[in-house]
Amino acid sequence: MTSSKSRATRRPSPRHSIKSVGLILKWGQHEAVSLAKDLSAWLRAQKIEVLAEEDVGSLLEATALDKSEIAARADLIVVLGGDGTLLSILTQATIGEARDSVARVLSGDYEVDRRITLEAVVKRAPRHHPASEVFTAVNDFVIAKRALGRMMELEVAADRKPFCSYRADGLIIATPTGSTAYALSAGGPIVYPTLEATLLAPICPHTLSNRPVVLPDSLEIEVRVTGSDHESLLTADGQESAHLALDDLVTIRKGRSAVALVRSSHAYFEIWRNKLRWG
Repeated sequence: MTSSKSRATRRPSPRHSIKSVGLILKWGQHEAVSLAKDLSAWLRAQKIEVLAEEDVGSLLEATALDKSEIAARADLIVVLGGDGTLLSILTQATIGEARDSVARVLSGDYEVDRRITLEAVVKRAPRHHPASEVFTAVNDFVIAKRALGRMMELEVAADRKPFCSYRADGLIIATPTGSTAYALSAGGPIVYPTLEATLLAPICPHTLSNRPVVLPDSLEIEVRVTGSDHESLLTADGQESAHLALDDLVTIRKGRSAVALVRSSHAYFEIWRNKLRWG
């Protein structure tokens, strides 16, 4: 669950009561749709306005809006359908405890984790189109070839000082939240989610000394594609992308706004043990 009103923060005072809840679900998942219908009916019985996307608004008997409008209007957003669904609107509670979790939030019994985001600015080389593009990521930015398995060459600077030259299939720049996503499969470490840090993880590096590193999120990271093959992409959370040409500069810094996630009763270590089957 995520609060649209953005370390852990104590719950707001009672005067900030929750009057509207957005339900975002992965369409086609029967369990998520069934739970959304149940939650919508229960919320409406509590005199809470329910907001949903236009394609499911009538099904849930909710106010139908697009995602940006839901994000702007909802006091609380409940995401049903996994992390990919969460990223498309911007969970820790399991389906079996969803209603209890929402009930606790409505009663004021909750805490909020503030998770950092990353902002990437793509500045085109002078000979290319001059316009810059800006992207935001909750999990990660990935720079890679459009054709999978193709090596690329990257020059990386930290606070305008030379940092590393990578010859790899790509590079992941992740938040602590994203450390358990794509970066983990690239051999990166699991970073406690409320730490203020940025993770760099090369994808299949061609030099064994190129290892994942964790840096303070106060550092500005600059990445420049230096290889001759221009078929490169910057992807934000697997949702948006931009083509990169030779000598285009990608500047990645801590985002101006954090994402506020309502914390469930589970401790992080319990979640890690369950997801990663640590026993």
